[in-house]
Amino acid sequence: MSLKTMEPNPAWDPESYPDVLAAFEALGDDVTVRVWGADWCGDCRGQLPDFAAALDAAGVQNVEHYPVEREDGEKYGPKVEEYGIELIPTIVIERDGEELARFVEAERVEPAVYLAEQLRD
Repeated sequence: MSLKTMEPNPAWDPESYPDVLAAFEALGDDVTVRVWGADWCGDCRGQLPDFAAALDAAGVQNVEHYPVEREDGEKYGPKVEEYGIELIPTIVIERDGEELARFVEAERVEPAVYLAEQLRD
């Protein structure tokens, strides 16, 4: 199942984010980008379309969506417990099962910029 919130924002301008594109392009084909979110989530609707546009512009292909539901304040869905997902959106970038970078909804920087900074460090 895919997230509608992961449809790329056509207004996102890749020329304004050269460092983001460089970081994502350098990932290569052996990474997996895992995205937990929900179409009902305001933060996801606000943050994920630009992130999806950045991935698209950089040619990142292996992106997995994990739709999250909520009940009594608790989040549940695919791999939520395995990855310790408490807030959405949460994005994890992995290579060969090793976590390279993680974005959690509470960060003060947009996901693409935050993750690019982590990947450069």
